[in-house]
Amino acid sequence: MVGVAATCLRTLRRRDFVAGAALIDGRWVAGRQRDVVVDPATGETIADVARCGANDMALAIEAADRAFQAWRSLLPARRGAILRAWASLMRDHSEDLASLVTSEQGKPLAEARYEIEYGAGFLEWFAAEGERAYGETIPSHKANSLLQVRMQPVGIAAAVTPWNFPVAMITRKAGAALAAGCPMIVKPAPETPLSALALARLAEEAGVPAGVFQALVGEPIELSKLLLRDTRIRALSFTGSTQVGRLLLEGSAQTVKKVSLELGGHAPFLIFDDVDLDKAVNGVMEAKFATSGQDCLAANRIYVQRGIHDTFVKALSAAMARLKVGHGLHSATDIGPMTKLSVAEKCRAQITNAVERGAQVVSVRNDERLGPNFVVPTLLSQVTDDMLIAREETFGPVAAVLPFDSEEEVITRANASEMGLAGYVYTDNLRRALRLSEKIECGMLGINTASFTGPPIPFGGWKQSGLGREGSRHGLSEYMELKYVCFGDLAA
Repeated sequence: MVGVAATCLRTLRRRDFVAGAALIDGRWVAGRQRDVVVDPATGETIADVARCGANDMALAIEAADRAFQAWRSLLPARRGAILRAWASLMRDHSEDLASLVTSEQGKPLAEARYEIEYGAGFLEWFAAEGERAYGETIPSHKANSLLQVRMQPVGIAAAVTPWNFPVAMITRKAGAALAAGCPMIVKPAPETPLSALALARLAEEAGVPAGVFQALVGEPIELSKLLLRDTRIRALSFTGSTQVGRLLLEGSAQTVKKVSLELGGHAPFLIFDDVDLDKAVNGVMEAKFATSGQDCLAANRIYVQRGIHDTFVKALSAAMARLKVGHGLHSATDIGPMTKLSVAEKCRAQITNAVERGAQVVSVRNDERLGPNFVVPTLLSQVTDDMLIAREETFGPVAAVLPFDSEEEVITRANASEMGLAGYVYTDNLRRALRLSEKIECGMLGINTASFTGPPIPFGGWKQSGLGREGSRHGLSEYMELKYVCFGDLAA
């Protein structure tokens, strides 16, 4: 596998996608210091990027401040046209972008291609939604008065984005911010900077003015401190761990920023004995193994009603055995490496803990040719609620199956978590489906489907899984403020 990603990047049509310069105020800054980008499958260095510091971030904030008034004054239709042009360029260069994503993140190339299309969809959605930032007129409670509510851009926005979806999480945030009239500064994950910098090049080519979209790579704490301190940054959007989200929320409180957080998940997947078994297995495979399991929506606790438990485990084991593990750039690969070694080590620790406490390893394969970032698809049965894998998010291809007896019992167990991002219910009983749609504590719920995300839906969680929503009309409002205006003395 050595050299696969490096060879791929050398064949890109857009060689400037790997130049590694940051975009600050319309200038491409190479930087005096550089950070390396590695292929997580092999550990080889595949590129290097500019390491930005506090001075660079200060320049970016100044540029965004200068750009704000002109950008907000553009007609929404003009801002939308620029966003559509950006989406079109993403599609024109989709193969190069997908190769970047796979090379630095590790996910299979087919999934990277899907992410590019998914990410472009957010730019198109918000291009149109920006033209529908409607206010309202309130029937007046005062004589000779007219009452209005307007939606106005909040100001400069900042985004701190994750490594598992390095393209889509940027466009989902930037599309909303730019459509609302707000400049955005993006600090991408240090593991996956090439995708962000390539997006910045395409934004510039689409006509996004200098200072309106900027991308800086550097030490996360150093760059984030300045974003949190500066009062000109009026909105902060973060996708990542709950632990880091708490710290950013605390820091944002000092300047009372508008904060949206998409944090950890620990999704329950409930399977009742009245459902078609193949349908349930296919749903788990889709919900568990996308992005090699490195997905906040991944099914983490698979609750199966006891009457079909053993049959389900056998069927799921057979389906998992067909998964191909390898480098994401190989066409047959279903499961790539974990992007970070710490993620792989956490998966292995959860497996060890579960086995020590009585869980059974139903299917596991070992391949000595794979590197340390790889975790082979592993199925654990007879998992109990006290095991780590049942209490903590699993960010990898490890499926934990827990038996249950009654509907009331499984609702209590599914809700016994401070995470509440997503959930899944598989049942052919309509009344039960309606009951559970009310009782499961999460921001998003799929009933007999594992696929429910996209630009029109409000993506976000309950409890410690986050604040606010991304996508949909609600995502636009994260970058806008309400202004109430009262016109008095209107009598002739």
